[in-house]
Amino acid sequence: MLDTLSKATFTALAHSGTLKSLASRFGMRHPHSFARRFVAGETMDEAIAAARGIERQGMAVTLDHLGEQVTDREAALAATRCYIDIIKAAAAAGISRNLSVKLTQIGLDIDRATCIDHLRRVLDAAAASDFFIRIDMEGSDYTDETFETFTNVWNIGCRNVGLVIQSCLRRSAADVQRLNEMGVRVRLVKGAYREPKEIAFQHKEEVDNQFIELMQALLMSGTYPAIATHDPALIDATRTFAVSRALGLNAFEFQMLYGIRRDLQRSLTLQGYPFRVYVPFGREWFPYFMRRLGERPANVGFVLKSLAREEREGA
Repeated sequence: MLDTLSKATFTALAHSGTLKSLASRFGMRHPHSFARRFVAGETMDEAIAAARGIERQGMAVTLDHLGEQVTDREAALAATRCYIDIIKAAAAAGISRNLSVKLTQIGLDIDRATCIDHLRRVLDAAAASDFFIRIDMEGSDYTDETFETFTNVWNIGCRNVGLVIQSCLRRSAADVQRLNEMGVRVRLVKGAYREPKEIAFQHKEEVDNQFIELMQALLMSGTYPAIATHDPALIDATRTFAVSRALGLNAFEFQMLYGIRRDLQRSLTLQGYPFRVYVPFGREWFPYFMRRLGERPANVGFVLKSLAREEREGA
């Protein structure tokens, strides 16, 4: 039954105040709380500790401070300052200098000028500490504005910045060609948002087929692409294509989300592939957590058992 739950169901649940309140009470309560399977913690110290554990296994990380769709100017400015503080803290800690940024967290829902100004502040701080910034791609309502904001900073000479492309979107083949021509570093994902059929493929086979086509275009013409998937079939397709084109192991990197397919993460690392783990953290973890459940509804059973256990322990 759980496997029949749709992304739409979890999108709706992500906006439930009651569920968010319950999750906030239990989700990060102790090191084995249910949300910590997918989220490193709420604080920068917890994210650094998680990153160090990952790097001890031979993998790199990218930090992701969770939060999105900020509409208050002061909150957007605070998020921008937080990103800059993260850059400084990560540099001081000596962990991987790689950070993911959501544009709606720093003002895209306010206006593009505000967002561009804040993004430039983050990129300037990143450049000073030799950081690479990856702009996350959010729902399709933001795709055009995300591209326009990215293009603005790229055209003024920012080169420590890349972009995410979702294989579920019908437009993505043209977007990849454009980014390859520009020399942009692309992170390829399937996409975690529920989108209308006019904009996005609705069936897994279609999404997977385009993922493979985009992967091949990125490996042949891209700039150090990141192939981000937990799907063994797509990973095998990537490896097979790379071998067929005599591409070295360092021509691209694999990426996966924190807490998902850790066995596969270790296996690929041991085989010599550059590997990066996407490490999310922060107090606004609930929407992200619900999207992870929407991608794999079987995880709901794990969460329900964890909640029942924590309630029995007297939470």
